[in-house]
Amino acid sequence: MIGSLSPGRRTRDLAELPGSTVDVVVVGGGVTGAGVALDAASRGLSVVLLERADLAAGTSRWSSKLVHGGLRYLAHGEIGLARESARERAVLMGATAAHLVRPLPFLVPDVAGRDVTALAELGGRLGDAVRLSVPGGRGSLPSTRRVRADDVARLTPGVRPGAGGVVFWDGQLTDDARLVVALARTAAAYGARVLTGAEVRAVDSADVHVRVDGADLSLRAGVVVNAAGVWSQQLAPGIRLVPSRGSHLVVPADRLGSPSAAMTVPLPGSRSRYVFALPQPGGLVYLGLTDEPVDGPVPDEDPLPSDGEVQQLLDTMNQVLDEPLARGDLVGAYAGLRPLVLPESAGTGPGDATADLSRKHLLRWDGAVLSVVGGKLTTYRAMAEEAVDAVVARLGRGARRTTTARLPLVGSAPRVALERVAAPQRLVARYGTEAPLVESLGPALVVAGRDETVGELRFAVRHEGARSVADLLDRRTRIGLVPADRERAVAVAEQVLAEG
Repeated sequence: MIGSLSPGRRTRDLAELPGSTVDVVVVGGGVTGAGVALDAASRGLSVVLLERADLAAGTSRWSSKLVHGGLRYLAHGEIGLARESARERAVLMGATAAHLVRPLPFLVPDVAGRDVTALAELGGRLGDAVRLSVPGGRGSLPSTRRVRADDVARLTPGVRPGAGGVVFWDGQLTDDARLVVALARTAAAYGARVLTGAEVRAVDSADVHVRVDGADLSLRAGVVVNAAGVWSQQLAPGIRLVPSRGSHLVVPADRLGSPSAAMTVPLPGSRSRYVFALPQPGGLVYLGLTDEPVDGPVPDEDPLPSDGEVQQLLDTMNQVLDEPLARGDLVGAYAGLRPLVLPESAGTGPGDATADLSRKHLLRWDGAVLSVVGGKLTTYRAMAEEAVDAVVARLGRGARRTTTARLPLVGSAPRVALERVAAPQRLVARYGTEAPLVESLGPALVVAGRDETVGELRFAVRHEGARSVADLLDRRTRIGLVPADRERAVAVAEQVLAEG
């Protein structure tokens, strides 16, 4: 199995770690850290990735599951950032993760206001122009267009009837955590050692001190890449972060008429922020996204949406719904923390709202530690490329140019090849060319009424580094997004873990 993160491999990698010397130690197993590990390993550098919990345990699993082209950046005049997002979206959709990304229509209904849809149409057409200007963008998505009332009723049945709207297109991830796992496994295929449950306690010049499975050990690194996201200040106290919380609600799709397009409604008083109702596989819709500043120390536990955020999301979406949503309709909710970077030129006061801070990333050296923080999930590869360029320059070895823009992740293949994979389409959309193996490991359902199979749990334990019930239910699958379903799945997950 290519890049298998098996229990046996973890045992071997861990045994080789104490006292070893490697080119790069990556701290953090989110999308940025996994992307850096892949880029560095594919350039011929020796790499160890250390993650204190699990792959995608932090911010990277709490996104809106979108690979977007940066329409919001255009509204803020950040043309370069919008072009970077559009370019990276094309890379993911066309070259590196075609099995995980699909085109998704976004509908802005006229019932939200004709001035709103006029602005959305202008923004959509500007986004189309940006898409056409980047490699791979032409033909990757349909163009923005106005639609009639019957189209609105077909695409988003929950919207109040009788009016048309505007449709623009973007990319949707099957699952953000699956992207991180695919990156980590591809890095492992290039020789990177990927160790979860490994907490970096300190970096002393070239010495990296780690606690793994209750034991302390040390190794030496040419460079330490700090990709710890909102926790980056633990290794680089000088970084100025302003974390913000982004929250989503989980709603049964049939409560909104089972939409096939994302419903898009502007946040009252804003010309660049929207609330989306994003249809998901498995009969769910995610309703988001908020942008609330987080004060005080960053907690280790997962954040939760506030009552105010829940009400804001419901109130905003209810402006256009025929039958308004209530709190009783919710089957789950989740929140994540964004590691927004405060510019060096900013003062020491509270400054602007987090919604107005740029999503540009920061690259900063502190001795042997290179911190890469900020940015967006969509642009992880570009961030990793820039970081590893700096690492190669510092070390004086490793390939000077990256190949990750054309390097398929495990499971990926051209769309014509994916269409021929002999497995259920749902599994192909999550595992790509590996779907037949996943299916062979057991077709039984984990929870009645859901699609996830026991084979998916077994595959996660045997090849994806899953070591706990939380790894299985909250990250390798997303059963945990509906707490009632998670409770019913725990016994099956425990049984699969016991099997090994």
